[in-house]
Amino acid sequence: MPPKAKITKDMVIAAAFEIARETGAENINARTVAKKLNCSTQPVMYHFATIEELKRAAYEKTGEYHTEYLMSIPETQGGIMLGIGLNYIRFAVEEPELFRFLFQSGYAVENSLLEMINSEELVPVISAMQKQMDMNMEQTKEVFVTLSMFVHGYASIIANNSFEYDEKLITTYLKRVYKGAVLAIQEEVK
Repeated sequence: MPPKAKITKDMVIAAAFEIARETGAENINARTVAKKLNCSTQPVMYHFATIEELKRAAYEKTGEYHTEYLMSIPETQGGIMLGIGLNYIRFAVEEPELFRFLFQSGYAVENSLLEMINSEELVPVISAMQKQMDMNMEQTKEVFVTLSMFVHGYASIIANNSFEYDEKLITTYLKRVYKGAVLAIQEEVK
């Protein structure tokens, strides 16, 4: 009799991530993950003492996936600022369950927008924006806060099926918000 396939911790996390992606994080439990892996619940519970721990691990994987998604900007996008903003909104369109898991489930460690801006996960995003904008880090973060409020609002509306995605319209308004935020920073410096 051949040995049974070993179910690794990474396999359990990947299965939980796929469940969150397909049907929502609220459907992550030992049975659904075991079914996805075609095994009993024992390997799932071996790697995670509680389902809460498993959901947190799936949340971290979702955050990593989201960061990669944001930073995959097509050359034709019109710059990193516009690209990141549009990718954020596209993520809500293409991955609504993951968007809700990341931003509407209560699993975020940060308690405020200012804490989020200073988080490790945003370092690559803010750094890339800073290079393009030729501003200091604090100014870049100020522009980011303004943009993130607009972009997150749009993405939330779309992820919750209340608004259709219109890239041309979103691009127009995103450019206006960006220009306005940069102008405001420049006026404050004067």
